[in-house]
Amino acid sequence: MAVASAVRAAGRRSRRLFDIFVAEVPWTVSSKELKEYFSQFGSVQRCQLPFDRDTGFHKRYCWIKFSTPKEAQNVFQKDSHILEGAKLTLRPQSRRRHSQRKSQSD
Repeated sequence: MAVASAVRAAGRRSRRLFDIFVAEVPWTVSSKELKEYFSQFGSVQRCQLPFDRDTGFHKRYCWIKFSTPKEAQNVFQKDSHILEGAKLTLRPQSRRRHSQRKSQSD
């Protein structure tokens, strides 16, 4: 049980390194297609599309990492993002350091 908890915590920490959270990803879209779509805004370093172990399908959300913060901001210049007929929901990821979280909780 402690191992599973540690793995989840590591996953949460690694997601903070991403620039954009994307929700409402169609079931038929792959991480390769997401990278291709978002590459129109800049160089995509990574796309993390988690899968459900039980169903084998992805969870309909992902994280995108760009080479520079400017490239990530380019994504939000476009009003809506449609992929295979579905409107994607995007949210910027906050980049808070551990020291910032600790000082806010004091």
